[in-house]
Amino acid sequence: MNVKIAALASHSALDVFDGAKDEGFQTIGLCKKGRERPYLEFKAIMDKCIILEDFKEIISDKVQSILLSENAIIVPNRSLAVYVGYDGIEKMKTKVFGNRYMLRWEERIGEKNYYKILNEAKISIPKLFKPEEIDRPVIVKLPEAKRKVERGFFFAVNKEDFEAKLNELLRNNVIDNEGLKNMVIEEFVFGAHFNLNYFYSPIFNRLELISVDRRIQSDWDSLYRLPADIQIKLGRIPKLIEVGHEPVTIRESLLEKVFEIGYRFVDATQKLEPPGIIGPFTLQVMVTPDLDLVVYDVAPRIGGGTNVYMGTGSQYSKFYFGKPISLGRRIALEIKHAIINNLTEKILT
Repeated sequence: MNVKIAALASHSALDVFDGAKDEGFQTIGLCKKGRERPYLEFKAIMDKCIILEDFKEIISDKVQSILLSENAIIVPNRSLAVYVGYDGIEKMKTKVFGNRYMLRWEERIGEKNYYKILNEAKISIPKLFKPEEIDRPVIVKLPEAKRKVERGFFFAVNKEDFEAKLNELLRNNVIDNEGLKNMVIEEFVFGAHFNLNYFYSPIFNRLELISVDRRIQSDWDSLYRLPADIQIKLGRIPKLIEVGHEPVTIRESLLEKVFEIGYRFVDATQKLEPPGIIGPFTLQVMVTPDLDLVVYDVAPRIGGGTNVYMGTGSQYSKFYFGKPISLGRRIALEIKHAIINNLTEKILT
């Protein structure tokens, strides 16, 4: 096929490249100098590596000309949104797989934010608070001062604890006053967390549940394994930096609710940002002791956790295709079917 599949070489690019190769596509990695080695080592899944001094060069006339000449389709990931920015992505001349205008809805504040989608869809979310309204345990989400690409978190048991921890983080320059403008305070929902990885296909006209995974976060991963008295003595505020994922399954009787919120999400995006979500998206949920699903985060693109299934395929995908496939391969399948049936306008923007 003349079409090539490209991605910013970070986040979930290996999954995208591997799946593209499985379906016969050539691949292009947009690599930052100094971070290209993994993609060069795994040369079997990447046909071309474009070395950049900075990821922002992706939207330059030079790089865009290369991608256009290669007849490339960019598969967006979180790193593309962070390093290039929504304005740049929306103005790119290169075709993007999915609805590029949906990427902006990943934020928690601003005119376009995922709370608005979830409310439109009537999907349960954690209660939101202003600082003076806190009356229960909360999780606070805000940008870190130095690592702008990371979205920081901390927990507080009540308003007094919130104020003490906020002041401590400010004193230690972990956060700053600029970050406070983007602070969101959510009720801490007690339950089990799952990343539900979906795929909405305009070509097959259906919503698919592809896989489920969980985050591994440092240094929370080691802290919560310690006895409670040791955690208290340490007095350490975990940063919850995402460092990996692990595959999981979800209780089969919950799949009815999993599909219900998935379809509601798709319908809401079609109303708010036509033509709505196309391709992969992730809803991060807490399953409460009452077996309710509460969505606490949204990724309107391929999730980083889908990497746990690359090369082997994921558990639920087998029910659609008779064999396990990765989300990267699912993307390539959608592109291939669109090309064969002259329906690329349904999946590209």
